[in-house]
Amino acid sequence: MVFEEIKKTIYRDILEKLPPYLTYHNLAHTEYVMSKAIFLAGEAGVSEADLLLLKLAALFHDTGFIVNPKDHEIRGCGIARDYLGKDLNDEDMKKICGMIMATKIPQSPTNQLEQILADADLEYLGTDQFEIQGNALLKELRHFNPDLSDQAWNEVQLTFLEKHHYHTEYCKKYREPIKQMNIQSVREKLIITK
Repeated sequence: MVFEEIKKTIYRDILEKLPPYLTYHNLAHTEYVMSKAIFLAGEAGVSEADLLLLKLAALFHDTGFIVNPKDHEIRGCGIARDYLGKDLNDEDMKKICGMIMATKIPQSPTNQLEQILADADLEYLGTDQFEIQGNALLKELRHFNPDLSDQAWNEVQLTFLEKHHYHTEYCKKYREPIKQMNIQSVREKLIITK
């Protein structure tokens, strides 16, 4: 199995066809998550065989959006099985689906690979990309709910950030402190608007 060929196919068949109102869950997000997953795997010393499975899971983790945003993770597992089922054994497919499902909110990864993909998916919460990615997500959410106010968005964000926690040692050490600063920034916005 050649990862680059599968990636090209999934970009062409699915990710490049996602609707433009998906300003967050799109090809750029998938590329970001894939790069962060590869980086975190390197930090954790993941084997080459597991790295391939991790990259495949990252590639497919939001493909379910092509069908429907609701339960997109389980739909993504089905899409992954359709594309990969003939090339991978049941055990590897189970691992890939486990990783995809670990990105479902609230996240509950059960092993190292699931922890890596879960953290890669929300790594931006503890970076200087927080505002940019958050605005992209807000724009996407407003497509489905045009009445979503800045106040309501910031309340949702604050609740989400306070409940979220990283799983990998790297993100706990290097992303959590910045996430705490981002939480404070959202709190300050809420104080200003009250």
